[in-house]
Amino acid sequence: MALGFRIKSGRAIAVAVAGPSEAPAVVLRCQIALCDPAVAATRQPYHDGFGTAREDQQEIARLTAIIERCANRSIAALIHDVSNATRLPGGPPGGLRAALVVGSVIDPAAVGNLHIRAHANEGRLFRTVVQRALAAHGIESTAIVAGRLAAQAVLALKRTDGDVGRVISEFGRTIGRPWRADEKSAATAAWMALA
Repeated sequence: MALGFRIKSGRAIAVAVAGPSEAPAVVLRCQIALCDPAVAATRQPYHDGFGTAREDQQEIARLTAIIERCANRSIAALIHDVSNATRLPGGPPGGLRAALVVGSVIDPAAVGNLHIRAHANEGRLFRTVVQRALAAHGIESTAIVAGRLAAQAVLALKRTDGDVGRVISEFGRTIGRPWRADEKSAATAAWMALA
């Protein structure tokens, strides 16, 4: 069993896939919250209004703590849902792995433009809170940059791009809508983690 995530600002699309990797099956698809809807600033904690970077480090720390709690709750609930979907008492099978599709893994300190740096900080923040929440449940995870996903999938799965696309499309027919690019990315990452 493996989980795939498409990390976004304040949320993630999650897909669970069961194996063997040669004949994978989609088990679950959902969106999980990584922010608190009651605290709007947790969606973009490094922004202080449109196009402006937040500079108050205490406020960033406060918002980050809220985001961490939200991610921990959401990952725990997801693991519970995967257990229910697979009808396995005591949780999903051992060795559950995960892969996260992210926009970038650039070091925010290397970005000169303050607004773009805020986006880079948020990308790193949401990626790392999910990875830490997974690790707290004993789940190893890797990050894959979205722009490299297709090429890495072909290598990891030892299939052609067309074969990968057909399997992912079949997942969408099985699980139903929505099945957009984010869901497909998360499913591809889950399948790669399964392999």
